Amino acid sequence: MKKFYIVANPDKENTKNMQAAIEKYLKAHDAGVSVGKSVSGHGNPYTDPEEVPADTECVITLGGDGTLIQAARDLAGRKFPMIGINLGGLGYLTQTGREGDVKELLDALLEDCYELQERMMLKGCVYRNARPVKESIALNDIVLTRDGDPRVLKLKLYVDGQFLNEFSADGMIVATPTGSTAYNLSAGGPIAQPDGQLMILTPICPHTLTSRTIVFGADSRIRIEIPATNRGSQVAAFDGDTLVRLENGDYIEIAKAETVTRVVKLDHRSFLDILKMKMYDA
Repeated sequence: MKKFYIVANPDKENTKNMQAAIEKYLKAHDAGVSVGKSVSGHGNPYTDPEEVPADTECVITLGGDGTLIQAARDLAGRKFPMIGINLGGLGYLTQTGREGDVKELLDALLEDCYELQERMMLKGCVYRNARPVKESIALNDIVLTRDGDPRVLKLKLYVDGQFLNEFSADGMIVATPTGSTAYNLSAGGPIAQPDGQLMILTPICPHTLTSRTIVFGADSRIRIEIPATNRGSQVAAFDGDTLVRLENGDYIEIAKAETVTRVVKLDHRSFLDILKMKMYDA
């Protein structure tokens, strides 16, 4: 790799110093490097895809898992391999952020010593009066939850056109394998191998002893309806950023997205090695 694009989270400590050090190192090794400008967010791109040169061979994100996830959504469809340098806390997607390890990371990229993994993404479309009102994608998860109201939600679940159940819960998570270690894990859902192909549906604080996570194949189509009799307000969140206010009678259809996120993997540690380090040796 010789052409790089840096996406930096300005809210993280030491971002400017790390960015400057990476630029200097790459240029010293005859590599081209461009730096993105942060945009607005909250439903709008943080990274303007039009500013990323077409010949970019790798996008480097500086921040945490959230920075890489947002860049993956902003640049979806461009097929750029992505790697994250962790300047935050616990991170499953990002690499370590120590200075010495960063140089080793950059050397591996420059010498083409890496593997590429394709990570499944989700596509969700919200319908109102049977008409689409908002569509977006997610690398981690799509979450339906109450919007600042303590009332329990009623959610009707259909899979591949067949009614499964009506849930009473604080919300519902539909996660990818990549997102299994995010909100899904906090809600009691299972951990999945991140390059797998499946959808994980986990109720949030279900108001019954029998509600459990259900795992579906990647080709399944999930439909979650907001009954007309619901009280309170609710919202759909795509990777915790793009928010769509939901009205009674709305529904969301979720399926595997056509696009994927290409993640650069540098070391030869297995998923179980990483899981052990992050969860049990921390």
